[in-house]
Amino acid sequence: MLALLTTRRFGPLFATQFLGAFNDNLFRTALVFILAYDVAAADPKQAALLASTAAGLFIAPFLLFSGIAGSAADARDKAGITRLVKLSEIAFVALGWAALAIGSLPLALAVVFLMGCHSTIFGPVKYAILPQHLKPQELLAGTGLVEGATFVAILLGQVAGGLLATQAVGPITLVIAGLGWLASRFIPPAPPEAGRRLNWNPISSAHAALGHAFANRRLLIATLAISWFWALGAVYTSQFVPLARNDMGATQSVATLFLAAFSVGIAAGSVAVGRWLKGRISTRLCGAAGLAMALAGVDLWFAIGAVGAAPKDVASFFSVVAGWRVLIDLTVLALAGGVFSVPLYAVLQTAGDAGSRASAIAANNIINSLFQVAAVLGAGAAVSAGLGVPLVLMLAGLTVLLLLPALAQLERA
Repeated sequence: MLALLTTRRFGPLFATQFLGAFNDNLFRTALVFILAYDVAAADPKQAALLASTAAGLFIAPFLLFSGIAGSAADARDKAGITRLVKLSEIAFVALGWAALAIGSLPLALAVVFLMGCHSTIFGPVKYAILPQHLKPQELLAGTGLVEGATFVAILLGQVAGGLLATQAVGPITLVIAGLGWLASRFIPPAPPEAGRRLNWNPISSAHAALGHAFANRRLLIATLAISWFWALGAVYTSQFVPLARNDMGATQSVATLFLAAFSVGIAAGSVAVGRWLKGRISTRLCGAAGLAMALAGVDLWFAIGAVGAAPKDVASFFSVVAGWRVLIDLTVLALAGGVFSVPLYAVLQTAGDAGSRASAIAANNIINSLFQVAAVLGAGAAVSAGLGVPLVLMLAGLTVLLLLPALAQLERA
């Protein structure tokens, strides 16, 4: 599996994807810290509002332009699109450097939106290009490596964004963007199927992508299941800090450890599932992985109660068995999440016709964004209503039971 990383068919794409995801999260996290500790240090509510605004600006392009992104990737050479996207990233982060240097909040938020556009255009390419460059028995492994690397890059970008000095963010993101562009130049050509046309209309292109996905039952089930997974991940990651601080009295370091365990667990599961399935595209493990996620969420609820809310640092948190139990539950949940999601992405890449692969990914990205926004807002409303973070997390995990009949149908198909 890891031998793929040394091939031109996969290595440059892997590097390009990893560096892009790292850069996105580095800049966004650094901006959130600047908002919290500098711009709105005296007003926590304003800081929270600005952080939410930044998150919304990043995800908005996925709703607005995913249809165009899918159409473009189906109608043009995917390697060429990648290089253009990476060139635009260099321009965007240079603009971000300027925004941080002059202290312009509106310009910095505009750059967050542009980085969202960058990710939106690249999103369909990074998965749709794999079936063109990899052998059928390599597709699951390649998809797992891309999926796993994405979560590791997100984690490292968030950590770096919180640690770097403000004046270092601009030059570092510019260097990383340049490295991403250099890596993209080695991606082999990936020409489109004959007769494909680029639709520049964001509404009709999104409608066409969704219509294509929803007309194919396998694509529909895979899209809904993947979107559920990303929504659950968004709920968990958005609640790690309040969970650690309010329900277990833990420090920020413990919350960061939770995020690390979650990200590394998903990455490990994403890589491992290709070996377990021996390269065969099959969703037979998805139902069991979903149940494992639900059971880990239930045990997590009990473990949090056993930890207690007394103040504790990393050492004291892990001085009790329940602290280790919380970490193990999160790791198991994440590991199962990687096993759950990667075969479903392989279905997205292969269930439809070859000329519409990118549009299928684009439709998935649209539904993903809607699910994530709805899940985070719903979880926030439930917590505000008094349900408590541990109970909300457990109930969110149990919703996988609604998907099990569809997953069983997908495997039979």
